[in-house]
Amino acid sequence: MIFKAGREAFVWIWLPGEIEPVVAGRVISGDGKMLFNYGQSYLERTRSGAPAIAIYEPELPLRPGALAPLEGLNMAGCIRDAAPDAWGRRVIINKTLGRKGAGIDTAELDEFTYLLESGSDRIGGLDFQASPTEYVPRAVSNVTMLELLESAERVEQGIPLSPELDQALFRGSSIGGARPKALIEEHGKKYIAKFSSSSDVYSVVKAEFVAMRLAALLGLDVAPVRLARAANKDVLLIERFDRMPGAQGWSRKLMVSALTLFGLDEMMARYASYETLAEIIRRRFTQPKETLEELFSRLVFNILCGNTDDHARNHAAFWDGRSLTLTPAYDICPQGRTGNEASQAMLISGNNNLSQLASCLDAAAGFMLSETRARAIFAQQMAAIEQHWSDVCDTAELSEVDRNLLWGRQFLNPYSLRMER
Repeated sequence: MIFKAGREAFVWIWLPGEIEPVVAGRVISGDGKMLFNYGQSYLERTRSGAPAIAIYEPELPLRPGALAPLEGLNMAGCIRDAAPDAWGRRVIINKTLGRKGAGIDTAELDEFTYLLESGSDRIGGLDFQASPTEYVPRAVSNVTMLELLESAERVEQGIPLSPELDQALFRGSSIGGARPKALIEEHGKKYIAKFSSSSDVYSVVKAEFVAMRLAALLGLDVAPVRLARAANKDVLLIERFDRMPGAQGWSRKLMVSALTLFGLDEMMARYASYETLAEIIRRRFTQPKETLEELFSRLVFNILCGNTDDHARNHAAFWDGRSLTLTPAYDICPQGRTGNEASQAMLISGNNNLSQLASCLDAAAGFMLSETRARAIFAQQMAAIEQHWSDVCDTAELSEVDRNLLWGRQFLNPYSLRMER
């Protein structure tokens, strides 16, 4: 992570229920780190208007003076959560460097460049500006799905975008994740659009649709999804849950990733665990008992559907300045699998991350669940997957080849069903 000396960016925040942002403070580079200062006008907001809240506590407590990142971090996790990840960085490299961006290390560009060059409709309730007094959103009008697909393909190939296609894809440059995606608004709703990739060896888009729809049918709290087609390609539309429509406009919900809850960055993500997340939920979340069972059920479903990409950025919480609430599940996508054995991206308990129901049984007590309740969740989910599998695959128009590829390998793999060590 690179921070060029002397650079700065102003952090604008949407306070709960508000449709216009206010400047909260600024981030500056110093000693190889990104420091944050709340603005005096923000700290004094209790005198008028919506009161100020901490961007996230305990990381950036609401107090004057320079706030350094937590030990071991180069920048505050709640700030990093609002920065683009792999795909967004590739879009910015293409926009900034053109053809030279093909294959370039994303660390070649300064972190401030990614904050200030990415789209303003980013996940959560923060944005970054060069000015502390004038908010100018980096956004464009809606474009067609065809334009978005063409843009995504050119970025993958390292081909510079035309000005029109550049603007078409720019809106999605602030979204996390590694796969091609963009932001769209349709019929009064906002969506993240995920595209197939030229490197896909099976229908990844449809597989994610199947997993997300099955998760909803068996009772998990997940973001609504639907499938669309453009240029004979599948597109997955995931309804955003961090935006709330109102008569005067859209309000935004502040979010933090589980990685931020852990006080870790990507280099330390291997230490992230469901066990630790359960401890945080018990201490800091709203409705901890219900939230623990929801998280445990998501873990079980990840194992049963073959989603081993359940890393700490794929779990998140809403933050309202006082408490944390688990967001709906997102990014549940069965991963390619060559053999039976598999491991989850996050540890489950202790040093164990084996993708087996036995691992869930070992961890159940930490989720305040009895072994009897844990086994009941296993049985309910397996029965629901088998019950709804054909109908959901029919809805997705999933080919027989892809159904055979997914069933018994990603979904309900015999290795994942083991309940005993």
